[in-house]
Amino acid sequence: QVQLVESGGGLVQPGGSLRLSCTASGFTFTMYAMSWYRQAPGKERELVASITTVSGRTDYADSVKGRFTISRDNANTVYLQMNSLKPEDTAIYYCNARRSSGAVWVYWGQGTQVTVSS
Repeated sequence: QVQLVESGGGLVQPGGSLRLSCTASGFTFTMYAMSWYRQAPGKERELVASITTVSGRTDYADSVKGRFTISRDNANTVYLQMNSLKPEDTAIYYCNARRSSGAVWVYWGQGTQVTVSS
């Protein structure tokens, strides 16, 4: 059974930090690129950050560059360190796993709420 379980969300003041975690099970984690997406109320889901498998290359949305850092371990967890948070970062954050090898496999977590407010 494939599972992606996010944790670490919550309420934080502007300028604060949070660290999200996503723990994977049921598939070979090291073969999947991992990403974080977010969806704010009334907006479409957007890609926040991604990290590849072997090289660990990372990419970020312009809106979070220099503030967010994505990382992964060799076991089953991907992280999103979020610093200097802004109210516009408020959203549900989703973990995503993707593998393209002929066919395409895509898995999603259930999401974790991040609210940035004073």
